[in-house]
Amino acid sequence: MANERLRSCLAAAKLTTTDLAAHVGVDVKTVERWITTGRVPYRAHRTATATLLRTTEAYLWPDVLDDPRAASTSRAELVTLYPHRGAVPKDLWMQLIEAAQEHIDILVYAGLFLPDGHPELSKVLIAKAEAGTAIRLALGDPDSDAVRLRGEEEHIGEGMSARIRLSLAYLREAIGAPGVELRLHETTLYNSIYRFDADMLVNSHAYGSPAAQSPVLHLRRLAGGWLFDHYQASFEQVWAQARPAPALAGRGSADGAR
Repeated sequence: MANERLRSCLAAAKLTTTDLAAHVGVDVKTVERWITTGRVPYRAHRTATATLLRTTEAYLWPDVLDDPRAASTSRAELVTLYPHRGAVPKDLWMQLIEAAQEHIDILVYAGLFLPDGHPELSKVLIAKAEAGTAIRLALGDPDSDAVRLRGEEEHIGEGMSARIRLSLAYLREAIGAPGVELRLHETTLYNSIYRFDADMLVNSHAYGSPAAQSPVLHLRRLAGGWLFDHYQASFEQVWAQARPAPALAGRGSADGAR
């Protein structure tokens, strides 16, 4: 059976089978067999393909979910479960930020608790970026319908937009610094995602409740697991459609500071 998901993801990414073959390091005919016959690639090739196409192995090849080894590895990716965000040790956030050497990715609407609880955050992010860590911050667009709706659902109205603007004000020193990239998104946020190299904290959301009252998964990426990559792919999809907004970031900082 043909793998239409792989075919459509390639088309959406405007890539050819030749492009994918070169990226993964296989023959073009091998990639064509993945598509036309539904052949499942080796694990390393699946991972490389899913990363390139900004999706997950489980989406491209659902059968891998039935692989006992993959299921066991995925379960092992769960370091611990916190019943709510307040149960996460306060020091853990900064420990993970300071330990990251390659990637810090944050997807939130406001994430105000981080700069509010760690006044040194901007300086730390700047220092990490100067040391070579790639930092991507995706905050909600305070003027978007998605943020307005979330404010209504959490019964705080314009408070959600105000929280975003306040976060931008707190982070104004880091925003625009070399290596620190900010984008604003308008997506429905199902989870807040905080990635620090191979560690990730995923704060789930529940309708009508603030994120602070919802569980947090601490994941650590393992080769062959799909939980970490599943949430990372979610971040990548939001990042791809979010827009750089230095002007709005600056205006938000000014507004929040008044």
